[in-house]
Amino acid sequence: QVQLVESGGGLVQAGGSLRLSCAASGRIFSINTMAWYRQAPGNQRELVASITSRGRTDYEDSVKGRFFVSRDNAKNTVYLQMNSLKPEDTAVYYCNIRPALTIYWGQGTQVTVSS
Repeated sequence: QVQLVESGGGLVQAGGSLRLSCAASGRIFSINTMAWYRQAPGNQRELVASITSRGRTDYEDSVKGRFFVSRDNAKNTVYLQMNSLKPEDTAVYYCNIRPALTIYWGQGTQVTVSS
């Protein structure tokens, strides 16, 4: 059974940085593309960034140049380094594979960016 546990969120001022971590149990990192998603209140969940098993990355346009996704397959962990945070980045951040599987959604981690 796969479990994904997000951590690292918090309250920061605009312009600040956070690093999110997603720790996985079970076998998931060997062949799967991993991704970060976020959902702000009243909005649909959106793809933020992804990284393939070979390290190729992809980013949503609004975070390009600010967010950086990486993975450590030996630790079964994926990271999201978030820099130059903006209030519009405020959301609950989740990790999953890409495409996402419903059964893999965890609790997410809250990121709040103040003006």
